Amino acid sequence: MTARTEQKAPKFTMPAYRQGEYTEVSLSDYEGKWLMLFFYPGDFTFV
Repeated sequence: MTARTEQKAPKFTMPAYRQGEYTEVSLSDYEGKWLMLFFYPGDFTFV
């Protein structure tokens, strides 16, 4: 899958660590809002 500007992102749900707790977030939680997604590999993992 290739990221493209000015196109909607595909719907997804993923685990997240937010405000000191593990939870699930989905793209629909942020519908109608500006959103920047930032992904990085876990610490001390080989990529």
